[in-house]
Amino acid sequence: MKMILLIEDDVTISDLQRDYLEINGFNVDIASDGELGLSMGLSGNYNLIILDLMLPKINGFEVCKRIREKKDIPILMVTSRGEDIDVIRGLGLGADDYITKPFKPAELVARVKAHLARYDRLIGNKTEKSDIQTRGLYIDPETRKVLVNEVEVVLTTKEFDLLYFLARHPGRVFTKDHLFERIWDIDAKGDLQTVTVHIRKIREKIEKNSANPAYIETVWGTGYRFKD
Repeated sequence: MKMILLIEDDVTISDLQRDYLEINGFNVDIASDGELGLSMGLSGNYNLIILDLMLPKINGFEVCKRIREKKDIPILMVTSRGEDIDVIRGLGLGADDYITKPFKPAELVARVKAHLARYDRLIGNKTEKSDIQTRGLYIDPETRKVLVNEVEVVLTTKEFDLLYFLARHPGRVFTKDHLFERIWDIDAKGDLQTVTVHIRKIREKIEKNSANPAYIETVWGTGYRFKD
């Protein structure tokens, strides 16, 4: 049974979310503040973390950053403000996706299931994938390592998935909608900045000059493609 860590300081909300998740077959632990959530996230064996941003003691941004430094599991960020800057900052720190309060519990469950299914497929189909070597960039799907000129760079789960997907289809242009649906397995409506932020973070890590990228090219008005 999948283990979920829910980091939420509002008891009413956390109890409701836990009930819906447990009804759908998940085990759920709750942390009521950022300090406890960080400790549990780092020490526990969780399959996914649901992380509220506005937390006492340690805010969600710092919790996300420190967990992502150690673990590669999906992190679903929850924000009550719905401000673009919060979303961009959270995704930039390594969150895989976000959901804005208020939301229906069924939507949360759907997001959780989609991320877990995607993650399971990625770690379960390693033998079907092959590594990629091109112009100093090396991508190994089995170990999920990325090297640039023989120097390893660390990517988050979704950053790796997005880079590997684009690199497997060099020269082909993908819209943001297509990329979101393919990598996140969720309806892309309203979430396209998720793709934009992840592309930017990938470029910062693998490109010598992210303003003039050698690998991932922006096709203005359309989307992105990996240069062949």
